[in-house]
Amino acid sequence: MTAYQSATIPPFDLVIIVAYIALILAVGLLSARRSHITGQVFFLAGRSLTWPVVGAALFASNISTIHLVGLTASGYTDGLVWGNFEWMAAFTLVLLSLTFAPFYFRSRIGTLPEFLERRYSPASRSILAVMAILAALFIHIGMSLYAGAVVFHQFFNLPVELSVLLIAVVISIYTIAGGLKAVVMTETLNTCVLLFGICLITFFAIRALPAHGIHSLADFRAATRPNQLHVLQTHSKVGLNWYAVFLGYPILGIWYWCTDQTIVQRVLGARSERDAQLGPLFAGYLKFLPMFLLILPGVIAYVLFKDRIGADANATLPVLIEQLIPAGLRGIISAAVLAALMSAVSAAMNSSGTLLAVDLVKRLRPSLSDAQVVRAGRISSAIVMVLAILWSTQGARFSSIFAAINIIASDLAPPITTVFLFGVFWKRGTYQASIATLLGGLAMGIAAFLVDLPVIGNTRLLSDELGISFLMQAWWMFCLCSLLYIAVSLATPPPRREAIEGLTWPNPFAVLTRQPLSGAGDPRLMAAVLLAVLVTMYAIFH
Repeated sequence: MTAYQSATIPPFDLVIIVAYIALILAVGLLSARRSHITGQVFFLAGRSLTWPVVGAALFASNISTIHLVGLTASGYTDGLVWGNFEWMAAFTLVLLSLTFAPFYFRSRIGTLPEFLERRYSPASRSILAVMAILAALFIHIGMSLYAGAVVFHQFFNLPVELSVLLIAVVISIYTIAGGLKAVVMTETLNTCVLLFGICLITFFAIRALPAHGIHSLADFRAATRPNQLHVLQTHSKVGLNWYAVFLGYPILGIWYWCTDQTIVQRVLGARSERDAQLGPLFAGYLKFLPMFLLILPGVIAYVLFKDRIGADANATLPVLIEQLIPAGLRGIISAAVLAALMSAVSAAMNSSGTLLAVDLVKRLRPSLSDAQVVRAGRISSAIVMVLAILWSTQGARFSSIFAAINIIASDLAPPITTVFLFGVFWKRGTYQASIATLLGGLAMGIAAFLVDLPVIGNTRLLSDELGISFLMQAWWMFCLCSLLYIAVSLATPPPRREAIEGLTWPNPFAVLTRQPLSGAGDPRLMAAVLLAVLVTMYAIFH
């Protein structure tokens, strides 16, 4: 029995939730009807997305129910240190904008594995496609469905299995019908609702502090756990020491923000190279918000309701909603939870369908027509959703969903980050090195997953016995993958110059100096401003 029981949603709020689901379905299906669904439209939205849409879609597809539930819970238990995952995303989004997006857009690729085929070989493409599908299934869809079902269980007392099924059906309808165009249109609406909803939570949480005897920042600090308000820590109990953040997070961040199909597919659908570069920077600014709108409310929940929440940290968000949000507004908050869930799952569902149809089915059967490829994408999306539903039932095995997805990512990300980074910055990198690194890194990741999660026994060998946090695991695996990549590259013939022309930077500084500045809206200047804001935020809240 948990410390918190299911909340009761008033009828008016229930009407708001049902109306919002109907609105999302209508927007998704109407956007599908307004477009002739070709392969370009289904997989890349007809390459018509402007930078605000790209940025909003990047943010919405990232902020899932896992973030809403997990970040407030993490704020409750550990504090602002988890905000590093949000702020450091700005750094990797700058890398996406300046380093990777120009290559992706100019090469007119449809998937990230396709880029690896051009840079390395068809085998590299196939391996990455399989790894990306596994990531979408296990991380983006399966765990998001489970987190959303847990919230629905707490709100409506619906069985978790029924909640998973209902959520999956709604998302599948418009995603399979309309493809990326429907996904990004609903994501833009979901972003607005999500931001409004979490702003309400933060507003009412801060407003409640004086009634509980908190009248100053000093009072607030005194009521929190030790180090709960410190972003950078030296002895973090959850392995988020400052050096682990700065070494390990970029490995996860480059994989997630720069090479993962679920995220980067929005950039591939951009209208122009400038839109492809500015969209990620806009998302980078939005990523400053979750620290104050999700993690800080979790800290406030500890101050206000620690006796009610107790050890059940995942109840933090429902308790905040039940205790602070007036009737009539709870429906909006619940709609925000739905918005986060639908955005993340629909994004992953569409991208996995794209990967299966374009990178696997189309290559096995090149004679397929455009309409047949679209049909394959829809069928593939449905298959992935069914598998994700089955996997989502295992969510209860993990004590912390948010930590679990990052641990899985730390096992998957290092080899992918390695082949992409070296691929665009080192002309000497060979296709043999890419294959060896992807397969070798995947084998290491599977081994680490088996020994460090409660799959075999209850002891986490790497984290508990050896004291290597998941971020440092990502860093050391990246180092091993880099050594493997360099060794195999030097031991094999260099790639032909014409084969990699236009796919690598001549040197790292070419990212900044390749052409004159185009004015105040130049992506390089916007990136510099974003990095300056990032440094300033760390200086203020360290």
